[in-house]
Amino acid sequence: MKIVILGGSFGGLTTAYELRKRLSVRECDIVLISKEPQFTFIPSLPWVATGSRSLEQIRFELAGPLERKGIEFVQATASHIDRESRQVFTDRETYSYDWLVIATGHRSANEAVPGLGPFDGPGHSLMSPPETEEARDALRTFLEAPGPMVIGCAPGASCIGPAYEFLFQVDYLLRRRRMRHQVPIVFVTPEPFLGHFGVAGVGRARQFLEGEFEQRDIPYFTSVAVSKLTDSAVELDDGTSFESAFSLIIPPLAGVRAIAASPGLANPKGFVPVDEHYRHQEVAHIYAVGVAVAFPPVDDLPVPVNFPKTGHMTEQMATMAAHNIAAEVRGEGKMAHPLRAECILDMGDRAALIEADPFRPPRNLARVSAGRRWLWAKKAFERYYLWKAGRGNRVSGEWGW
Repeated sequence: MKIVILGGSFGGLTTAYELRKRLSVRECDIVLISKEPQFTFIPSLPWVATGSRSLEQIRFELAGPLERKGIEFVQATASHIDRESRQVFTDRETYSYDWLVIATGHRSANEAVPGLGPFDGPGHSLMSPPETEEARDALRTFLEAPGPMVIGCAPGASCIGPAYEFLFQVDYLLRRRRMRHQVPIVFVTPEPFLGHFGVAGVGRARQFLEGEFEQRDIPYFTSVAVSKLTDSAVELDDGTSFESAFSLIIPPLAGVRAIAASPGLANPKGFVPVDEHYRHQEVAHIYAVGVAVAFPPVDDLPVPVNFPKTGHMTEQMATMAAHNIAAEVRGEGKMAHPLRAECILDMGDRAALIEADPFRPPRNLARVSAGRRWLWAKKAFERYYLWKAGRGNRVSGEWGW
């Protein structure tokens, strides 16, 4: 029996480790296919953009820890999947499977707004390592000749948190350099209020963030739709224009082209519809986890904001998918439970812990707590995760970030 996993980030790696814990080498072969040879700790990309981390510090090679677990690693790019013949086609060869787990993440849908960039327009982003390195280099150049800055999210964005993190980190960086007075900063978001995050807010996050923005002299505009980015401005669809010498706008996301190009697998945006067990709604031998999963938005808003999928949530999905595949193999019961979230938002000199259980309202728990201890916790967890996962060990699902 063979299980193929597409993707080597949080979803793919966690699924692989969990499957091998539950199913021995004698019971199944596990193959993980990833276009990237390394795992990258994506929550640390804002730190890379502001220069406090390098990519080398937040990644490790996938082959070693996977092979030590008896999991075959293949570096290849998938082109499409044939659900009828149960085959994955890649630029290397074709792989047959009995079960498939799609953990391919996203692509940035930059075509949604002219100029989003960074490689096809003047805007900057944090949604992948190459985009983040480009933003880091552009920020260094900007600091030599500072000017106005616009930070925020495009309509339909779902990964809202990095925009807030980058905003607070840049504000702190500029204050440390005594340059903040040279850089007017504007924040624009499709959210109906600060801290909506695509989940209708969490506890007192709205009041907390509004206070932080006021304290830091950052004007913000909610329920707005970015319509165009140019070399010198960010334009909204109502005709408003903000002068900007550096614009970082988080784009909406779409499913990767290999999944979108595979008939009968994805919705029109390229995301995979799943049931409560993370099994494809129509194809029993295919599961999906992480950003690749199609989730409906929490509410109908004037400007769309999509449901987020954090690394912590992705690991919960991956754990459930692995459990349920193993249960199918062994004829045991499946599991399903609502996703919860624990996120630590870096704010430069301190951080805020945001907890929501479940993540989709109504909730049993919604809490926001701020302080330097959470910044230390965030940094410590990054090191711990990379150390443990890089040695082939699953990090406990009780940890969050």
